[in-house]
Amino acid sequence: MRTNKIRRILAACLIFVLIFSPRAVDAKKRRERHRLTCRSAIFSDSTIPKRLYGKGVHTRVPPASTTKVMTALLVLERLSLDQYVTVSSQATFVQPSKVSLRPGEEYKVGDLLYASLIQSANDASVVLAEAVAGSEEKFVEIMNARARKLGAHHTKFANAHGLPSGKRTQYTTAYDMYMIFREALRHVFFRSAIRKKYEMIYSRDGRKITLKSHNKILFNDWKKKIYGKTGYTRAAKSCFVGTLDKNAHTLIIAVFGCTDRWDDIKYIVSRYGGVAL
Repeated sequence: MRTNKIRRILAACLIFVLIFSPRAVDAKKRRERHRLTCRSAIFSDSTIPKRLYGKGVHTRVPPASTTKVMTALLVLERLSLDQYVTVSSQATFVQPSKVSLRPGEEYKVGDLLYASLIQSANDASVVLAEAVAGSEEKFVEIMNARARKLGAHHTKFANAHGLPSGKRTQYTTAYDMYMIFREALRHVFFRSAIRKKYEMIYSRDGRKITLKSHNKILFNDWKKKIYGKTGYTRAAKSCFVGTLDKNAHTLIIAVFGCTDRWDDIKYIVSRYGGVAL
């Protein structure tokens, strides 16, 4: 009996050593790092401010539809939400995602912003760009100048929506998009729009379009929601920039180049932000 007891004690000690030895702890850390699929990420408390986590924060990455955060910011700074703008033929030629706007239709700026931010509508983004600057090309110049002013010095936009743009290169970084998104959060409309699961918009003639958010976090059973803007292209993979509150502090997360975007976000926010999701 005594021999068996000693064996059990020795076995328990061996298990303890295997689990808590430096080599085992290091292996555990490596496994945890390998859980992330994103190419780059940043997670910050923008209230203090303080960075809570970073991975390749200054690595250049394709922005995909997170580009629309900058588009929305410029629209909110330069146009009235209630003014009507007209859909051009050029705007309808852009590739999906789109809400199938028709040439000659008129929409309120606010409704087109909903289409751009909630359903990631590329056609709505081009209409808004043209309304601000007269053409998408001139709008892109304004986008890049505004990015530099915000301190996003490693960002270059090529269009208003984020789709690949032929020979015109476009890129951003997790840090730069954090800066741009933080500025957009200063606008009440932007904060409200990214919280919506659904929205209805109407042309001036009464044509109704139903919008549904691309942000799957809004539809899942997480204990806390994260509100933001998605992005995806083959080159960019899955992207996201979003926000959540914790104890009156505003937290912002941006991830780029993900193959498992939602699990990456959940892992970073829970592990480095102490937020139960």
